[in-house]
Amino acid sequence: MPEIHAFRALRYDLGHVGSLSDVIAPPYDVIGSELQDQLYKRHPANVIRLILNREEPGDDGSNNRYTRAARFLKNWRNEGILFTESDPAVYVYHQVFLHAGANYTRRGFMARVRLERFGEGKIYPHEETLAGPKADRLLLTKACKANLSQIFGLYPDPHAEAQDLLESAIAGKMPLEATDHLGVVHRLWPITDIQVAAALAGVVGPKPVFIADGHHRYETACNYRDQLAAAGPLSANHPANFVLMMCVGMSDPGMLVLPTHRLFRGLPAMTSADLLAKLGDSFTTRLAGEGADLAANVWEEIETADDQGTIGLFTTKDERWVVASITNAGRAKMSQSAPEHCAAWCGLGVAVLHRLVVDSLLAAPNLPKPRYVHQVEEVVAGLKSDEFQLAAMVMPATVEQIRTISEHHERMPAKSTYFYPKLLSGLVINPLE
Repeated sequence: MPEIHAFRALRYDLGHVGSLSDVIAPPYDVIGSELQDQLYKRHPANVIRLILNREEPGDDGSNNRYTRAARFLKNWRNEGILFTESDPAVYVYHQVFLHAGANYTRRGFMARVRLERFGEGKIYPHEETLAGPKADRLLLTKACKANLSQIFGLYPDPHAEAQDLLESAIAGKMPLEATDHLGVVHRLWPITDIQVAAALAGVVGPKPVFIADGHHRYETACNYRDQLAAAGPLSANHPANFVLMMCVGMSDPGMLVLPTHRLFRGLPAMTSADLLAKLGDSFTTRLAGEGADLAANVWEEIETADDQGTIGLFTTKDERWVVASITNAGRAKMSQSAPEHCAAWCGLGVAVLHRLVVDSLLAAPNLPKPRYVHQVEEVVAGLKSDEFQLAAMVMPATVEQIRTISEHHERMPAKSTYFYPKLLSGLVINPLE
């Protein structure tokens, strides 16, 4: 892992705000307008006013959602709503949640991590980025001069050496605690012991980091640093040389990667028979039943098989489910259709779906962006509208696939992973001045 540093975070003073649960928010890019309104109403100092300030009538270059976020941040600091940690700390962060009837705890720590451009060090991306979100986050960073949310990084720690060190440091200590809108419990322990921080740095120092979430914000941090450096040299330990990151061991028992299913629009209406003809010898296929409500049964079969090459497809014209499993002929066609990618990339379920099935066999490479959903219930709800011609349920990429493909310096198709739960914004803020 690149160099990590303890730092003096900005944190909410609970004496001013009351409950931490009232001032936190999920990452900006999963917040719709309805949730944004709810968070605005929850507390006048909710972090939503920083990470996703509303657009207002009359906004212009000098008064806009970025400048308003900066004013809120400045005022909250002046009023004592936010305070600066008295000593540099690393922050142990646990997320306790329920999924599919099972209890999980995902454990990690937050620290400053020295920035490296992708491809120049030991920090690896796994997703492509877009110019629009990076421009948006850069305007916000320049206005607030802070990392308002953390990057989510994974690192190999098969024996939990780093996390066990931290667990010993927090044993018997009471955490700060917040519960988000989904019922996930988030617990935070600041660790200011310099010996613990030094030992942690020694354990994780040689390890690579794979960005799980926050690619746009990571590249934005690099762009912000480079803009400052262009105006004058930065000292080696200037805060802008670092980014706030949550680091989680790849083998942590609480690591959960959920699927992202697709609802496609823009295709000609087709029946299951039409689909089978187009899939040809690239897949072995089986009709799995009729009706959108069978989605749960189809997904259970796919999830149990745990095979990236098995996909559930629904044709809305005749409302039938097809379970398709790639054949050797299909794998050969996949390799031919993606010669620029490694074997691990070509084996991804989402890559097979988009590159082989949609782009090649259905001859529809320029479809509108599909609707991405995570729950089977969302698939069913979407199929009961007339908006979509095809649905696809596909296995998520595994953590090991992320590592393998990232180390090949390749990036996965969009929405290959969905790490659950999301990290909270508002637990700590990393000042960049």
